[in-house]
Amino acid sequence: MKIDIHTHIIPENWPNLKEQFGYEGWISLDHHHPGSAQMKKGDEVFRIVKSNCWDPKIRLKECEESGVDIQVLSTVPIMFSYWAKPNDALVLSKILNDNIAKVVSKNPKRFIGLGTLPMQSPEFAIWELERCVKKLGLHGVQIGSNINGLNLNDASLFPVFEAASDLGASIFIHPWDILGQDQIKQYWLPWLVGMPAETSRAICSMIFGGIFERLPKLRVAFAHGGGSFPSTFGRIQHGYNVRPDLCATDNNIDPQKYLGKFWVDSLVHDLDALNFLIKKLGDTSIALGSDYPFPLGESNPGELVEESNLSDDIKSKILYKNALDWLNIDKMNFK
Repeated sequence: MKIDIHTHIIPENWPNLKEQFGYEGWISLDHHHPGSAQMKKGDEVFRIVKSNCWDPKIRLKECEESGVDIQVLSTVPIMFSYWAKPNDALVLSKILNDNIAKVVSKNPKRFIGLGTLPMQSPEFAIWELERCVKKLGLHGVQIGSNINGLNLNDASLFPVFEAASDLGASIFIHPWDILGQDQIKQYWLPWLVGMPAETSRAICSMIFGGIFERLPKLRVAFAHGGGSFPSTFGRIQHGYNVRPDLCATDNNIDPQKYLGKFWVDSLVHDLDALNFLIKKLGDTSIALGSDYPFPLGESNPGELVEESNLSDDIKSKILYKNALDWLNIDKMNFK
């Protein structure tokens, strides 16, 4: 069995948000060619996507070809729209979440849904989180690695994490709004360098900010193998040891304690990195994630794990068992 926890989906169409709300910055979808569309911010093309980004039939066909049994669906991060007016971001969140719920409802054995939230308003975010879980039947939400520059330990955001813990909702954290991205525009560096660092920023913020300590039942997974966090954990740990006056101001618990207390996906593109990830975080903390359907993802989800010399037990944990634990789902629900 293979469960891919890191896949992105958007609706085939949505309203003209610039006209609806009266200001710029919104993403539109220009179906400029059959089976292909431009995601545009104003007149600028952000990304060209294919129909597998919105068409569940094509997704299912490609899942059959790659042997993926279940995809966990979440929006494309640029759709977070944390910069927008809260009411307007809530409207967009509902459009995206209703679409994901619809896709899941038609194929409940093949898709699991994660919603998106207007995190710039924790109050609205909690309302939509509750709707996602209680009304739409989604298993959790995807959020960004920071909210308009606020680290995830910011006191204003804690009620959202607390609500997720109370609801039993899983959280997938994806890097976005990267620090310094304007200085590293060349060579795709925001994706190659910025995103890994941004994910480490999110993990460190939640550890040092005491989020995991205060909410031990919170189930959080981070994209891209935890970014640069695992490979720089020695430096992070050393910083805590030698400068607790700077690192341990909000949580004096050794960061080592939290290794294995959260999940990361398996998207590291390299067997040595995967083996290191297992050694550092443990084999129960890594779940298959491909970043489907984008080119920086794993084109054949799970191939790195399947072709490795890992034991069958560890392979099964990474390919599906750990995902079920993160989502708090019984495998029997999908037979």
